Amino acid sequence: MTPITADARGVAEVLSAADVACYAAKDKGRNRVHVYLEGDSELQHRHNEMRWVARIKEALEKQRFVLYRQPMLSLKADTSDRLHSEFLIRMLADDGNIILPGAFIPAAERYGIMTLIDRWVLKTVIKHLAEQYRAVQDIAAMGIFFINLSGASLDDSEFFAYLRELLDDNELPPQMLCFEITETAAVANLHLAVDFIRGIRNLGCRFALDDFGSGLSSFSYLKAIPVDYLKIDGGFVRDIAGDPMNYAIVQAVNEIGHVAGLCTIAEFVEDDTALKTLQTIGVDLAQGFGIAQPQAIGSERLVSLV
Repeated sequence: MTPITADARGVAEVLSAADVACYAAKDKGRNRVHVYLEGDSELQHRHNEMRWVARIKEALEKQRFVLYRQPMLSLKADTSDRLHSEFLIRMLADDGNIILPGAFIPAAERYGIMTLIDRWVLKTVIKHLAEQYRAVQDIAAMGIFFINLSGASLDDSEFFAYLRELLDDNELPPQMLCFEITETAAVANLHLAVDFIRGIRNLGCRFALDDFGSGLSSFSYLKAIPVDYLKIDGGFVRDIAGDPMNYAIVQAVNEIGHVAGLCTIAEFVEDDTALKTLQTIGVDLAQGFGIAQPQAIGSERLVSLV
């Protein structure tokens, strides 16, 4: 509900305020009335998110999303291990600066347009890799590439057909792709996630569980979720050398992961001390700014982070 006052600047503004109040009411459990009042910090937050929705749709239309790629480092003594890297999405602002995903992903998830971003990433990655593969024709030489998916794609009934069509049209071997979703998203929709992951793997792709260790009762879910990789939550990795608890958690996750037959990956590795500690523990792969900064693909523009 929103009051119509003498200060209202038109129908569009009034309807926008009512829309924001509606989302606030839904967030609080539905079956309630939320009154729009100027200065309400919660409603202002909703307003900001809705503005991001418009910017996201514009970015999709005007090709203002870009992909970055960040390599991973094998911590095994055998340096012949296959190369791994992850694709990361960024948005280009009007002034050419880079906007990190933490600014726009929450709005995309809240307002139901995250699947549009997932599909854009999927299409762009596959086309990019297909061009490289046609020149090399060697799966092992190119490696395995990780693609993040949101929890919203778990409920996308057309996802498998879309992925299969992209792979066939671009003649890209599916075993080069590894999709990942967060542990939280997988556990929140466990049966849906298990079916989704099986479908992905039946196509020949791999799957990773991201941010593992951040949820509750994490280990028990490993028996139910059929993945290939376990990405250890970076919050435990950052201070692993100086925090005995973090060390113990990473060690436990790594050990359980190996017992389950999974390859383990440590995220947010920022210095040599953390890297050596992870090698001592026996983690398989490491990823983070201490190893390599993400690099833009298909663009030579130099931009600053905002």
